[in-house]
Amino acid sequence: MSNRTLKRIVIALAVLVIVMPASVFGYVYFKLNGIYDSGTEGSIGGNNNYKSENGITNILLCGTDARPGETVSRTDSMMILTVDNKNKDVRVTSLARDAYVSTTSHGNIKLTEAYAYGGMDLLTETIESNFELDIQNYLLVDFYSFMDIIDTLGGITVEVRQNEINELNKFIPETYKFDTSKNKGEIKYIESAGVQDLNGYQALAYSRIRKGTSGGTEERDRRQRAVIEGVISGAKNLSVLEYPKMLDTILQYVKTNMKPTNILGLGTQVLKMGNLDIKQMEFPINDGVHAKEDRINNKSVITFEPSSLDILHDFIFNNIVYEK
Repeated sequence: MSNRTLKRIVIALAVLVIVMPASVFGYVYFKLNGIYDSGTEGSIGGNNNYKSENGITNILLCGTDARPGETVSRTDSMMILTVDNKNKDVRVTSLARDAYVSTTSHGNIKLTEAYAYGGMDLLTETIESNFELDIQNYLLVDFYSFMDIIDTLGGITVEVRQNEINELNKFIPETYKFDTSKNKGEIKYIESAGVQDLNGYQALAYSRIRKGTSGGTEERDRRQRAVIEGVISGAKNLSVLEYPKMLDTILQYVKTNMKPTNILGLGTQVLKMGNLDIKQMEFPINDGVHAKEDRINNKSVITFEPSSLDILHDFIFNNIVYEK
């Protein structure tokens, strides 16, 4: 699975979960109860004095990388969705899966491993203590639901570059097998570069490209942003009458500790903002100064300077975008 997802698929799913219910309140209130995990409401992370502000709601968004049939998984994507009612915008901070962090029960590990070791409790506690943030809400998404979402939208449009075709087609057989839809038809590969309409399993394969192209992480993030933008664009074009079908598709793959009333309240805030252009940043800032790639205990990790947390906090709480 690709390294960083919220410049990713999970952003799109989270926005849909939050915004759509506010548009069709009567239909979905009881549906939201189905994704509400009452056992974790108000309990994740524990009590702390980490940074928080009135008017700023931070939601930890996570995408699990479990293949069908697996019961233990990592969180392949971890992001903080900030709904800023002061500046009237939405921001997303992607947390690098390879960030080297300390935990209370498993020593120093990669951030991606925390969920596998201790579920949402350990993951949230680890993010709070290492990034000095108070996290009260989470939304957990099965990464593979992404295929059903895109197929419900009728596909998405992205530009496929010539140097991406081989890697894209390499992943398609596996993602085709993951697709359980009875209507997926015969397997289809991408034959040429340019603007392409991708179905669910093709788009998942596209988002998984990691090697064989220049640009490394930045290019991978660009592809994943393109997928997210395609999903959000498709959702914007849905009529209200099409929302129930989309919600039925999304909600079966989502768990959260937010009550239905909280989701509806946030959705109303976001709808009033009008502008769903999402500012994004990646943290740690892997530039060799604020953070750097390292190898510890035979693992590739990213270590970061504690002083760089000021940049993270400025983005989340003050709407200040770091300029490299």
